[in-house]
Amino acid sequence: MLNADPQSTMMPEGEFRYSEQDFRAIAGMLRQDAGINLPPGKSTLVYARLAKRLRALGVSTFKAYVDHLASADGTEERRHMVTALTTNVTRFFREPHHFEHLRSAVLPGLLREAAQRGRRVRLWSAACSTGQEAYSIAAVVAELMPEAANSDVRILATDIDPVVLEQARAGRYASLEGVPAGLRRWFKQEGAEWVAVPVLHSLLSFKELNLTRPWPLRGPFDAVLCRNVAIYFDAEVQSRLWQGFAGVIAPGGMLYIGHSERLSAPASDAFDNVGITAYRRRGSAK
Repeated sequence: MLNADPQSTMMPEGEFRYSEQDFRAIAGMLRQDAGINLPPGKSTLVYARLAKRLRALGVSTFKAYVDHLASADGTEERRHMVTALTTNVTRFFREPHHFEHLRSAVLPGLLREAAQRGRRVRLWSAACSTGQEAYSIAAVVAELMPEAANSDVRILATDIDPVVLEQARAGRYASLEGVPAGLRRWFKQEGAEWVAVPVLHSLLSFKELNLTRPWPLRGPFDAVLCRNVAIYFDAEVQSRLWQGFAGVIAPGGMLYIGHSERLSAPASDAFDNVGITAYRRRGSAK
């Protein structure tokens, strides 16, 4: 007979003893550390992704694992927990209309001013995962302005997960699927891998950043891409995220979000919708 409580969780059975209380404790820590909301239906996912962490630590129950996470010695393991439970789905030129808007409507004017007047240009790939989004931005910049790295043009790429950031810094990929034919020259083949050329690396800076904590950066940014991230947050965390972007995007600057995401008030009052999930910060650009 099913439990009538709508908040109850059907718990999987397996190698490790695992209770609803364990799931709720892990879900609470994940929300506290990363802002990610885990509904009750995700209990099986949590078991599957964390079982190898229990094996690595040599513990036999999820209660023992939760106790370790909550202890003074559990700080490093909580980072492993966040890594295991974070979804890192990305690809080159995902949602290509955003990159076309950048290429045709945003970057030409910015890069012209950078070349002619020394204008500072800053772009941000927030939650960059393994880096395909960041290198996609860099390839578009390099195609429009091959000498961009000699001007004050930089792309910040951040993620909460240090493991995927190491992959992003390396800029090595098994496939260039999604990269337009005209931009593939910005990657060179080395054996079975494709490697971003030095020009792209010179435009990029990768840093670890938790979007739900205070940001040690001020901007202003001319464009921010934060796509398919807010869907993992509840309404309160989403609202704080949008307000944070409103505070660091320059007047006239762009915010690109995921196809299933929508800006919410009060931050939505600071932006105009100018395309599919593309928003321009209100105010006059300097």
